[in-house]
Amino acid sequence: MDILYRKLADELASLINAGGFQSGDRLPGVRNQAQLRGLSIATVITAYRQLEDWGLLEVRNRSGFYVKAKPAVAAAPPRIVVTTMRPAPVTGQDMVLQLIKAANDPAVVQLGAAVPAAEFLPTRAIEQALTKAARQYRVRTANYEFSPGAPELRRHLSRRLADAGCAVHPDNLVITNGCQEALTLALRAVTSPGDVVAIESPTFYGLLQVIESLGLEALEIPTNPHSGMSLEALELALSRWPVKACVVTPNFSNPLGCLMPDAHKQKLVAMLKARDIPLIEDDIYGDLSFSHARPSLLKGLDDNVILCSSISKTLSPGLRVGWIAPGRYQDKVEYMKYVLNLATTTIPQLAVTELLENGQYERHLRRVRGDYAQAVTRMTEAVIHYFPEGTKISRPEGGFVIWLELPGDVDSFALARKALAQGISIAPGPIFSASQKYRQFTRLSCACVWSSRIERALVSLAGLL
Repeated sequence: MDILYRKLADELASLINAGGFQSGDRLPGVRNQAQLRGLSIATVITAYRQLEDWGLLEVRNRSGFYVKAKPAVAAAPPRIVVTTMRPAPVTGQDMVLQLIKAANDPAVVQLGAAVPAAEFLPTRAIEQALTKAARQYRVRTANYEFSPGAPELRRHLSRRLADAGCAVHPDNLVITNGCQEALTLALRAVTSPGDVVAIESPTFYGLLQVIESLGLEALEIPTNPHSGMSLEALELALSRWPVKACVVTPNFSNPLGCLMPDAHKQKLVAMLKARDIPLIEDDIYGDLSFSHARPSLLKGLDDNVILCSSISKTLSPGLRVGWIAPGRYQDKVEYMKYVLNLATTTIPQLAVTELLENGQYERHLRRVRGDYAQAVTRMTEAVIHYFPEGTKISRPEGGFVIWLELPGDVDSFALARKALAQGISIAPGPIFSASQKYRQFTRLSCACVWSSRIERALVSLAGLL
């Protein structure tokens, strides 16, 4: 068997390396391969395992063996922009409305908003779960599911958090209308208008809008594309300014896609705990690791961390189901949730419960992680191929966005306007900064089905540059 399995492994490796199988392609099933080649099933499995050891294949449970996404061609990462750290009101977010409107226009190539294309979502399973919820709970779905939300959903979320090393009782979770509302509730619970909030820089523009709407001031902390928020810079900022809260996305931040090392997470939690400064954790991309290993949570290190998340990036943005684990602010958050909008819609909560209960959510994650890794790799390779020399690109370890530093004296606001005139939506760098830094930067969403239309859009962007 040794010679046979090695011969098959070498042959398939040559085919993969020569492009006979592309990243994300599924290899023939073990039984089919065995019958086709007159080999035993054990021989084929051993050959596939050898290819996995060589880093050419990955296994997706109950789905088969797939060609692993190749690492993108090496490109220099974007630089860390360091400026004088000073609290400031949020400005320049008007461009975001154009970006969001473009996301709903089928005539526009969607590279701006971080919204997954329908092909990346389990739409059929969602449809079935919604139908089942409507039939099974006819009376219940017609009524409010008052805060803290559907108990069965909170139980399933609690189990998932426990699997990630984070003990949160179901009674200590509050269901929200997505992660945006969870972040709003968290900041409202721990701050008052005029307070200073430390944030990553660059950061998700939705957080900046929340900060602006609450009358807070943002203190931008330089963030490393590989390891996350600079703790040295944060420590300096804490010694100079009356910071009332800190918001971070330690697992695959948006737009950088960086993963904060565990030692870094421990130091961050300890630093803020020592000063009794509330730490708000946005974990919306935490389930989308390219390595299939679910990274640790800050909440698992200290129960007083306020955890916010949702299924908007993993399962469906349209269901609008998120959650918050508010720790000692539980009563305050529940009351504010009630005052804000009474309740989160009942049917989506029960549909998400069904998807968690029947295993559909986990099966979807096993598939889509590889899909996003492949999509990011393909987009990165295309940018390197078409964009001008000197373009710098982030190397995300999860999620589905890439952060570009453009060469020369480029104004990404002007680029975004010209691109939109040509039917292409991108996210200009300044909207990821409270003070409109990052004029030479832009973010691209890779959660789109690759096609000649996408490729032509990148060629057009390169032409504009």
